[in-house]
Amino acid sequence: MTTDLRGRPGPLFGLRRRLLVLGERGFRRFFIGYTTSVLGSSMAGVAVAFAVLATGGGGSALGAVMTARILPLVLLLLLGGVAADRFGSRIVMIVADVLRCGAQAAFAGLLLTGRPALWTMLVLAALAGIGEGLFGPALSALIPRLSPEEGLTQANSLLQIARSGATVAGPALAGVLVATGGPALVLALDAASYAVSVLVVVGLPAAGPALRRDEAARSSLLADLRAGWSLFRSQTWLWLTTLHICLFNFLLWGPFLVLGPVVSATRLGGAGAWGAIMACYGCGAIAGGFVLLGRRPSRPLLVAVVASLGWSFPSGALAVGLPLLCVCAGALVAGVGSSLYGTLLSTLQQQAIPVEFRGRVAAYGTLGAFGLGPLGLAAAGPVAAAVGTGPVLGGGSLWLIAAVAVLILLPAIRRPGFSTSRQRGPVVRHG
Repeated sequence: MTTDLRGRPGPLFGLRRRLLVLGERGFRRFFIGYTTSVLGSSMAGVAVAFAVLATGGGGSALGAVMTARILPLVLLLLLGGVAADRFGSRIVMIVADVLRCGAQAAFAGLLLTGRPALWTMLVLAALAGIGEGLFGPALSALIPRLSPEEGLTQANSLLQIARSGATVAGPALAGVLVATGGPALVLALDAASYAVSVLVVVGLPAAGPALRRDEAARSSLLADLRAGWSLFRSQTWLWLTTLHICLFNFLLWGPFLVLGPVVSATRLGGAGAWGAIMACYGCGAIAGGFVLLGRRPSRPLLVAVVASLGWSFPSGALAVGLPLLCVCAGALVAGVGSSLYGTLLSTLQQQAIPVEFRGRVAAYGTLGAFGLGPLGLAAAGPVAAAVGTGPVLGGGSLWLIAAVAVLILLPAIRRPGFSTSRQRGPVVRHG
């Protein structure tokens, strides 16, 4: 059963009510800036790849640049969470976007003036990664300040739609722009998109840090991290869902991203087939975001976990040798499930975690969810070579089905929605 934003049952009501959160001036401004920046980011990946390859570095150089961006992102997640709680999410997001804007602008400038050295590209990629590591936890902490409690699901759904839409439109647009104007043009546009985001966030009301100055002065970085970890592990539903997505990335999604292109090349028709599969996944994620607009499931954790079953479809379809149309259909379902899962979990976390802990808890959740992802990516090829592609992809799908079956039996997952923690210091339900 679902309710509208006024608590009335029933899923059918007007589009205007589904977009009610856009009536909040602060969120509306932020949504415009955020949509602009994620579109720029989705284009930048294509531009960076072609820029590095154009310098003659080859695949090894591209891998090094990608690693240089990802490594500081992962290492600084926890620091980003502490910074968001200590100094306020708004100021941290401004710093993060200034870093990313400067890095991309400098990269574009180097491309326009010549062929940049590998070390300069590594440094700029690392700066962009630092910005991303700071931005993520601060974003999770900021949204509840911009949206009324009853509009949180709407707000997260709209952000999910923006991200998903960017993953579909961004690479296609970047391909056209790189072909016509070169990588520097795309990177300059990405820098401009971050500048727009900075201007928008600067214009938001200053809410101040979540931790009072006297609290921050009495605590150290390690003490802040320990306090965040203590709260994170006390929430059974939170660490269960984090473990669920961590193992999913390791056992299913990492192998799918590595072996999916291989199967597409050998059996489904090549790169175009893989592009169609991922495009369907992105379209499904957009559709999932629209599904949740204006809806508030009474048991959001249960809905989220059941929705995660969607991820098993495309991998399973590849494992048993189904045709491209069936794999695309499975990817569409997976995209819907991904959107429902991410949106509901983000909303629950923002509602259930006290304001002074939101940045750190979000950082622990993100780090835990993706901690084993690189290992899954690295191991997929060698394991598939030893036992076969089908068993690896099929095994991941079967694991997910079994994991969901176990999770939905647990009281911590089946419980109704959480009470909110909009003010400082309220008691959070412990699982």
